[in-house]
Amino acid sequence: MTSGNTFKSALAAGRAQIGLWLSMADPYLAEVSATTGFDWLLIDGEHAPNDLRSTLAALQAVAPYPAQPVVRAVNGDTALIKQLLDIGAKTLLIPMVDTADQAAQLVKATRYPPAGIRGVGSAVGRASRWMARGDYLDVADSEICLLVQAESVTALKNLEAICAVDGVDGVFIGPADLAASMGHRGRPDHPEVVAAIEGAIRTIVASGKAAGTLMTKEQDARRALELGCSFVATGVDVLLYAAAARKLARDFIPPKAR
Repeated sequence: MTSGNTFKSALAAGRAQIGLWLSMADPYLAEVSATTGFDWLLIDGEHAPNDLRSTLAALQAVAPYPAQPVVRAVNGDTALIKQLLDIGAKTLLIPMVDTADQAAQLVKATRYPPAGIRGVGSAVGRASRWMARGDYLDVADSEICLLVQAESVTALKNLEAICAVDGVDGVFIGPADLAASMGHRGRPDHPEVVAAIEGAIRTIVASGKAAGTLMTKEQDARRALELGCSFVATGVDVLLYAAAARKLARDFIPPKAR
């Protein structure tokens, strides 16, 4: 685990970062994924069955590799954010952020006093290498990369204000939840949803913040990159495995036998 945050630096420099979603909640597969060449790996604590300890195990598994871990919390709870930062997460993705006030509170949760409200317990934390990093308290705030998810009609209405919050490094558009919020549940490819996503990406990029999303279809991911997205996840580990396993079964087992 090195100091600094190369993922945050890449976003600030406008270098597109290509990622893979980790929903299998297994550190062994997380390590396999870290060897594939992706720029970043999303350790999902919202929809995957990850808890604090399994998230820690995934962080430890990918630490020796260049791929940068991004941890998605189940929500923006201040105490949970403190725990995730203490176990060494440097980049957080927080779901369901609808207002600038919510975003500002998340910024406070990721900063030590006097700039924020993060509890000071780094001496016993992996983040400081258990005090081996003597400068940790001085540099911790600058190392944190905070990404917030805009994934509702309300969030899109407040998008410019969310982007204007100092300390928010990037805004991630969640296609599935946005589609549901717009009345097109299960249809993130609906023309109205696609138009909303593209408009949101343009707004985020124009604000100077990094824009991100998850697109599992290649043409959609490439379109997001063309629009200026800085961090794009292009697949989900459990879905890649499921698709490959099902294809293998179809290749060898007659339909009536399955």
